[in-house]
Amino acid sequence: MNATLPTSETLRAALAGLLEGEPPARTAAAVDRLIATYRGTTPTHTPVLRDAADAAAYAAYRMPATFEAERAALGALADAAPGWAPGSHVDVGGGTGAAVWAAAATWPGSRTTTVLDWAGPALAAGRDLAAGVPALRDTRWTRARVGGAAGELPACDLLTVGYVLKELTPDDRAALVAGAARAARAVVVVEPGSPDGYERIMAARDLLIGAGLRIAAPCPHDGACPIERGADWCHFAARVGRSSLHRQVKGGSLPYEDEKFSYVAAVRLPAQAAPARVVRRPMTRKGQVLLDLCTVADGLRRETVTKRRGAEYRAARSADWGDAWPPPQREHRQGGAERERDPGSDA
Repeated sequence: MNATLPTSETLRAALAGLLEGEPPARTAAAVDRLIATYRGTTPTHTPVLRDAADAAAYAAYRMPATFEAERAALGALADAAPGWAPGSHVDVGGGTGAAVWAAAATWPGSRTTTVLDWAGPALAAGRDLAAGVPALRDTRWTRARVGGAAGELPACDLLTVGYVLKELTPDDRAALVAGAARAARAVVVVEPGSPDGYERIMAARDLLIGAGLRIAAPCPHDGACPIERGADWCHFAARVGRSSLHRQVKGGSLPYEDEKFSYVAAVRLPAQAAPARVVRRPMTRKGQVLLDLCTVADGLRRETVTKRRGAEYRAARSADWGDAWPPPQREHRQGGAERERDPGSDA
């Protein structure tokens, strides 16, 4: 493992350092208040994180999960655009910086990185967390409004908007996504994997396509989503390892949790969307694997991969919720992830 790159382990260690000396009872009380706030339905225009203690509690409570979800979304973009890496990254509403950690884990190497957020305590916490990671030390942490009052966003290769849209009014959401489409070559929006989070992602997807971008992930096409609205929703899950600190602030006992999320990645650069995407956890039966797929030609369909299909069956047994299907040829990617090998790509 390259110790200079962000990983789940380095993030956990940084969070432990951030909370060192904080009374556990104070952290737990701040987490309870934040949970109540973030589970509400009313958009807010004031910073939820009031001070350094709030920011530290938020980071311990949410950052491991948002890091894993955003790393999964950015990994799908990297698979769709092999050979491409962003030279600049702007994270809008990035708070403590989970998306910049995820981007650095996905594309090793240097880039110009800026986090924009209105909450000063979150930016300060993000700066402290990143200080021990060489790949993140030069990140710019800039206090700025997001949404309709934000103005033009800076031009960049990659722009991320993670877990932000719920906090904005519908008009401000639309203004933010439209601004992102003008500013970036690749836009990745991530929201909670709930029915309302999916609806916000679908609205963002429509705006991005309308602005001339193409869908790189998770959808295998730019057409209408085949899921019946109101009956189901498209979302995925990222496994999050819980440290003892994480279990303490969240009040859980299991060593892991699954972060449910919805996302869209749209681009103005050479990219190839997956032929199909696994949209439910695969079901393994004796001698066969059942895959629920979203496809270009058939919309939603179930494919049964039997043992007599050899290599495809072995691949299906290893397939996970959210994976491309059929699985791309992969090469090892520094930092523990993988990406598609496409020797002929000029991206």
